[in-house]
Amino acid sequence: MSEEKRLKMVAGAFNIPNERYSKPQGDDAHFICVDRETIGVADGVGSWARKGVDAGQYARKLMSNCVDAIQNEAKAVDPKWVLTQAYEKTDVEGSSTACIITIRDHFLHAANVGDSGFVLIKKGSSVYQSPIQVRSFNHPYQLGKESDGPSSAQVLKIPVKAGDVIVAGTDGLFDNMFANQIEDIVKMGVEDGVAPEQMAWAIAEHAYHNSVDAEANTPIMEASFKAGKPRSGGKIDDITVLVAYIVDS
Repeated sequence: MSEEKRLKMVAGAFNIPNERYSKPQGDDAHFICVDRETIGVADGVGSWARKGVDAGQYARKLMSNCVDAIQNEAKAVDPKWVLTQAYEKTDVEGSSTACIITIRDHFLHAANVGDSGFVLIKKGSSVYQSPIQVRSFNHPYQLGKESDGPSSAQVLKIPVKAGDVIVAGTDGLFDNMFANQIEDIVKMGVEDGVAPEQMAWAIAEHAYHNSVDAEANTPIMEASFKAGKPRSGGKIDDITVLVAYIVDS
């Protein structure tokens, strides 16, 4: 009986800051840890700006601390453990949503807090979209000393195989694009053999165009109607997209 091949991620990312000229870093942050087959994305909660705090500083420090935790741990990556270690060492003001994803033993393992997340696409069709954690409309769970802790994280485990595609992102992506729209771009990109960072760029650009379209049918519009706070079109926001191809090692 032949041994299953080890899987690995080939990943790329693209970011479009909302205030790209006055605040080029935006409030989102992400990382790609190539040697440990792990990616992560975070979105600093913008309401901190009202207190004079750079809303992106927490997200950036959290992601940096995630990378440190991953690289300093010899054992297999445990996304919730990584979030916990990073949370404990993030000593700046603010709060952030976060999603950490790794692959191990032919499974995707993830820990997610808030409304960042991912979709898993197999053969051009999405088979899974991570659930969001919100207390009310536009009020996500968030990591922070004055907010939620890593114990709030949803822990997810989903089988994967070579040929699958993971698309992760902040709410700037998922508020402005439905899963089937992401699928269409992924399917075309796979057929054309584009690199993951090119795919991430194409998805982010589509999300951006929806975000500034007052007539677009978007997930945020549907959610607003369900919440009794109707609004039309997309939501202008920082947009970060990570695309990871799952391939045989």
